[in-house]
Amino acid sequence: MHSRREFIGSAALFTAFSGIAITCTACAGDHGYGLALRSLRSPLDDSAQDGALLKELVRCATLAPNSHNTQPWNFELSPGAISIRPDLSRRTPVVDPDDHHLWVSLGCATENLVLAAAALGKHADVAFDPQQVRVTLDNTAAVRSPLVNAIFRRQSTRSDYDGQPIPNDVLRQLERAASREGVELLLFTERPKAEGVIDYVLKGNSAQIHDAAFMRELKSWIRFNEADARATCDGLFSHLTGNPTLPRWLGNILFSMLLSEKSDNDKCARQLRSSAGVAVFVGNRADPANWFEVGRAYENFALAATALDVRTAFVNQPVEVPVVRAQFAQWLGLGARRPDLVVRFGRGPQMPYSLRRPVADVVAR
Repeated sequence: MHSRREFIGSAALFTAFSGIAITCTACAGDHGYGLALRSLRSPLDDSAQDGALLKELVRCATLAPNSHNTQPWNFELSPGAISIRPDLSRRTPVVDPDDHHLWVSLGCATENLVLAAAALGKHADVAFDPQQVRVTLDNTAAVRSPLVNAIFRRQSTRSDYDGQPIPNDVLRQLERAASREGVELLLFTERPKAEGVIDYVLKGNSAQIHDAAFMRELKSWIRFNEADARATCDGLFSHLTGNPTLPRWLGNILFSMLLSEKSDNDKCARQLRSSAGVAVFVGNRADPANWFEVGRAYENFALAATALDVRTAFVNQPVEVPVVRAQFAQWLGLGARRPDLVVRFGRGPQMPYSLRRPVADVVAR
């Protein structure tokens, strides 16, 4: 989920094209991408009322992690309620054929909405249905969780971390944040066990790189330059992983020419070994309702990590390839249960943020 992959193993490879202008302007200055980000990620508007309050809650929901940054959701507003529906036009049928990641994404969005609603004096009652999630809002005393501010700062940080361990008290806080009925969190911080996870990540990664359909789907969601990222406000902007921005035609060529199994596996292994540990989320059942709960548990974990200055990033390759997933489940001792998410965590730098579609584009008219 919320895929993760840098399409070039090293920016140094671009030097072969030194005669072509390459820019790195994203997130700069008072215009363009940076201006859009400031509006998107501005603090919660405590003064919002009525319809404006509902739209503010939708903005918070859209900042949730989601597969390939497809933002597979639509919202319907009514007095005292918000319905969140899956947008099936934004499915990723190759990497996510059973819509597992889609329902996890909706769980993440719902968790953001619930936390923001409480801060605005609204109790949110969540009712899951296979066609939609209905959130009913009732007046209550405002309760501002420390996680609310993290909604606007959370990101999937796709970079090397500092390799240092996370203190045990911080690990316990992350465990508590992820606690949710029907969801189990497995934390791996000891090197031998973490190396075992790395083996399965690389197996999954290799399988995906050799899957032509997967690579076509992934490439369709990559935005190689700021103009493309701003035009769609979705997808995986290559600059966010430290790569230069490129004309689309050149990005398409380099993607096909320079991505290799060895370079991508080397990067995956290096980034995992730079992390303090790996978290695996496991639901009790393999169905949309439980995947939705996994999403809510993960988002609480990610927001708590952000509040504690801990970075997170998905390394979901071993749960996205069915054969590898079955082997991984057996190695984890899960029996018939399915591992849902694999996340690395640790201290590291903040990277540029991704965009989201405007609220007006995701609210039903």
